[in-house]
Amino acid sequence: MKALITGATSGIGRDFAVLLSQKGYDLIIASRDTKKMKQVQKKLYTNVQIITVDLSCEKDCYKLYDMVKEQDIDIVINNAGFGAFGQFCNIPLQKELNMIDLNIKAVHILTKLFIQYFKQKDKGYIMNVSSSAAFLAGPLMATYYATKSYVLRLTEAVYKELQKQNSNIKISVLCPGPVNTAFNERANVSFSLKGMKSKTVAKYALKKMFEGKMIIIPGITMKITHIVERFLPEKLLLSCAYHFQNKKG
Repeated sequence: MKALITGATSGIGRDFAVLLSQKGYDLIIASRDTKKMKQVQKKLYTNVQIITVDLSCEKDCYKLYDMVKEQDIDIVINNAGFGAFGQFCNIPLQKELNMIDLNIKAVHILTKLFIQYFKQKDKGYIMNVSSSAAFLAGPLMATYYATKSYVLRLTEAVYKELQKQNSNIKISVLCPGPVNTAFNERANVSFSLKGMKSKTVAKYALKKMFEGKMIIIPGITMKITHIVERFLPEKLLLSCAYHFQNKKG
């Protein structure tokens, strides 16, 4: 058994690696930071292959796939991503383009390549890590919210296609609320709501992934929030989103 995890150096990605290693999965972990991957490797119980790539570069997405496609992989978790807080007009454009490359293009490329890979044996799991941010627009984190919405909608559509094909390939999208991870530091924010432990989120997500759940929302608070959001006017949702985002800064 083998799993590929991107962005496995901290937070949810690291906990995915630890939990799957405990279940007996050999691991391939991919990130830009070789040093941090080696630190994670020390916490794992099975064989680990480290691949240093920058998935915000399109060629590195293909490089990663080419390096692992001859192996027998069972699970792919697209976890790498980042956000940025601030007024849309003030955030550096190149930072946003890098975000789009990592949060959208890398996920899209790897999802397509591994769906095609898994079709050869008609089995496999893909989990794309999105966010509760995917369910609405996010003033003050406009680009990040938009990227996560893309991941959600892409995964939902592919899920239905596979279902209609009676495929044994399972694809899920993880949409957690606030999680206590290093994401906050990179995005330069602090959550206005209490964050869940990343291990709790990862454990729940894996359970639901193996059950074939399409949209995975950890925590009762976020489940209720998602239900309530469906019945609120768009303008009110935008005002609420701005209020909570503004408190982060």
